[in-house]
Amino acid sequence: MKTTPTHAPTTPAPYPWRRPALAALLLAEAMNLLDATIVQVAAPAVHAGLGGSVSDVQWFSTAYTLPFAVLLITGGRLGDIAGRRRLFVLGVTLFTAASVACALAPTAGLLIAFRAVQGAAAAVIIPQTIGLIKVMFEGDELSRALGSIGPVMGLAAVCGPVLGGVLTHADLFGSSWRAAFLVNVPVGLVVLALSPKLLENRAPHRPALDWPGTALAATGTGLLVYPLIGTDLTELPPRDWAALALGLLTLAAFALHQRRTTAPLLEPSLFTHRGFPAALATSTTFFAVTNGLLTVVVLQLQLQAGQGVLAAGLSLTPWSIGLAVSSWLSGRRGARRRMMPYGLALVLMGLTAAAAVYTTTDGTAPTRYPWPLLPALALVGLGAGLFTPAFFTLALRPLRPQEVGSAAGALNAVQQLGATLGVAVLGSTYLDGSAAAACAVAAALTALCWATSRRM
Repeated sequence: MKTTPTHAPTTPAPYPWRRPALAALLLAEAMNLLDATIVQVAAPAVHAGLGGSVSDVQWFSTAYTLPFAVLLITGGRLGDIAGRRRLFVLGVTLFTAASVACALAPTAGLLIAFRAVQGAAAAVIIPQTIGLIKVMFEGDELSRALGSIGPVMGLAAVCGPVLGGVLTHADLFGSSWRAAFLVNVPVGLVVLALSPKLLENRAPHRPALDWPGTALAATGTGLLVYPLIGTDLTELPPRDWAALALGLLTLAAFALHQRRTTAPLLEPSLFTHRGFPAALATSTTFFAVTNGLLTVVVLQLQLQAGQGVLAAGLSLTPWSIGLAVSSWLSGRRGARRRMMPYGLALVLMGLTAAAAVYTTTDGTAPTRYPWPLLPALALVGLGAGLFTPAFFTLALRPLRPQEVGSAAGALNAVQQLGATLGVAVLGSTYLDGSAAAACAVAAALTALCWATSRRM
């Protein structure tokens, strides 16, 4: 009598196109986050070329950052509803077209308008990344893929000023600052060419879009972010303080609305994960430190050390190299939890070294270049590269499919808010005090980041 052999259930084969698909997602992340910082160094050249009011200079960056921060949570929810691949492709197409429009803008007013379109498109793209990664990877590969988000974000933030300085200085084919926007076009086309390899994904139970919650979140975030961009905190006029207070009240109303509505913009179950609120606080403080320090370094080199746009941009290269090396090492070891305190310790060492450098150079001749600053920035980069893969892996791994869209939007929104706070606080500390004092404030924020990360 023949018996039919029994077989253990087989494990499904991994998705074969997951690596080129991941490359498309990470390229899109880098392209969007580069644009958040690439204009910082090129802005004076933009103003010289297009003219207009001096106040337009800050709007070249603000017009991008503000809709980006305001619409991130809504962008994540739209991915839950309409499909994350569909929203991703739509966002990349719009972003690439807006980049061409920015490069061809004949006036400062039109450039500012096209920058706002870029920011809105970025808010549609970025929240889709996490859900698309989670549907294509499993197990240890999922941890490594999620862990790659942080280093890409960090490198993009650091490389933005470097690339902006290099492209503007190179003046390729007489393009001057316009090359800073045209560089997005080939990247966007590559992402669109790879996008058919992405698997479509949406929330298993299609949620309704919470329009009142969307309006409250957008209004509250806008009122909170708008007064902080490109301003000196010590000289905020009463109307800006009123806007901040109204923003906080609006966000409190948003939180109350989320508790009472039947179709919340943010999944209530997110806050049943013990570590998610701590992850929001950690992301806010960490990106406040890194983005604020970038601003201080660039300002000190140009305003005090007498360096040009190219030297200011290239001075961030040790940071970029350190971040790339340590994030690669962290990824090979699985981006474990213990990497976070190690990384923050290195950031703190780099800040201490930078403060010592600035203490000895403050008040010296304006042409003196602070060479000892470079190894200090390398230490900060090494620490950021260890911290970010572990942080994003730990923050995102426990999420359920229904939670992915709103969680991605919230994490990215507080990152932008933290970056804005960091630029405002550390930039103001430098302008009203010294670069050494700004490093001391950054060190205090790093200690706060360590405390919140322990609760994740």
